[in-house]
Amino acid sequence: MVSAGATTLAATPEVSEEEVGVGPWPGGPEAWPQDPRLDPQLLAEGDRRNVVDEYRYWRLEAIVEDIDARRHPLHVAVENLGHDFNIGSVVRTANAFAVAAVHIVGRRRWNRRGAMVTDRYQHLHHHDDVAGLLAWAQAEGLAVIGVDNVPGSLPLEHRPLPERAVLLFGQESGGLSAEARAACTEILHITQYGSTRSLNVGAAAAVAMYAWVLQHGPGSR
Repeated sequence: MVSAGATTLAATPEVSEEEVGVGPWPGGPEAWPQDPRLDPQLLAEGDRRNVVDEYRYWRLEAIVEDIDARRHPLHVAVENLGHDFNIGSVVRTANAFAVAAVHIVGRRRWNRRGAMVTDRYQHLHHHDDVAGLLAWAQAEGLAVIGVDNVPGSLPLEHRPLPERAVLLFGQESGGLSAEARAACTEILHITQYGSTRSLNVGAAAAVAMYAWVLQHGPGSR
């Protein structure tokens, strides 16, 4: 992710392959860049966060603000009926693709371990049920597209996707609920060629988000 006006980090010390991120800014406070986006504590102690190099030493709020300026009009929703551990992976991928927001439908609590702290940079919303998500999407003028390999679904490949849309995914074990399937404008599936019945939710969400970005992301036109 290249950000306009990102701080040049050429002066920072090298780190070993085993270390993540960068150490303290060399030279002490007198040598620190005068940039309001930078966090004094990170400059002093180093930045080992799971962020791209362009965001090293940036304050969390500054990173979110920078991403907000160019987020995609794509939303992702996941049914959370049984504390699905894959939701964290969905959030992490949504952050990677600068998705507008991730919507958790059902249980409010979810396993954040797979998000690798990216939930701090990603807008998250909760809906008690599919009806709540659908009402919100309708008010925002967003099409709800289900992703599941159920009878009657259409292949995702080469399928035109709405620019303003919600991609809705179901539980890991059972896929989209009957209520969710009924709420969708259409349901798409990812064509598979092996013996497994389905992809896990985290992998399917990554494929679907990438398919959307190929159609509507920078350089797609």
